[in-house]
Amino acid sequence: MNNFVYSLLASIIVSFISFIGIISLLFNKKLLKKILILLVALSAGSLIGGAFLHLLPEAMEKTSDIYIPFVYVILGFTSFFILEKYLFWRHCHKSVCEVHSFTYMNLIGDGLHNFIDGLIIAVSFSSNLHLGIVTTIAIILHEIPQELGDFGVLIYGGMKPVKALFFNFLSAFAAVIGTVIGYYYVGIFSGFSFVLMSFAAGGFIYVGACDLIPELHRHSDRKNALMTMFVFLLGIGLMFILKLNHN
Repeated sequence: MNNFVYSLLASIIVSFISFIGIISLLFNKKLLKKILILLVALSAGSLIGGAFLHLLPEAMEKTSDIYIPFVYVILGFTSFFILEKYLFWRHCHKSVCEVHSFTYMNLIGDGLHNFIDGLIIAVSFSSNLHLGIVTTIAIILHEIPQELGDFGVLIYGGMKPVKALFFNFLSAFAAVIGTVIGYYYVGIFSGFSFVLMSFAAGGFIYVGACDLIPELHRHSDRKNALMTMFVFLLGIGLMFILKLNHN
């Protein structure tokens, strides 16, 4: 199989993660909350590790000007901040999320988020198979707690479980569309992969540091703090091991 097929399969797998939300109906709220915070910690570590150990180094290899990638990292970081602040791209990583009137706006925001994930997957696989796999792992580890939370938003917003799963999947399927479009533009514009990898690194850093880590700080008791710190470092360690295996 060529790398386009691999990227398409990866984005389809990411899309089907949306169905994991049904698991939230099988656990009591207390147990689900404990599971989610560990998943959030693993996600934060893997996103930050993926950005600094994989995406950014790969982008820097594609240009002779070492400063240019960091410009796009800053642009990616800032863009993700704007998306979350002004376009209602709201991540939820709790067992019970705030009920509000922007349920469908959240779906649109998540669709945009998943579309960007698809672009990142396409560009990563177009660079090399290893980077594509690593990037997909980081995205999946982030999607699991997010989709659990997003499903909760839809349920508590008044949707029936079947309808919530259907709309959540439609939003998630935007990743497949993003992958197809991303791979197309990689073939047309030679600098597209370099720019998007740097941009994605900035986005990964923003989501990990500004969106996920603050959730970890909400759990201040010693036992949970030590556990989340360990799992956070485990996420970074996973990305480091994958880097060593590639080298």
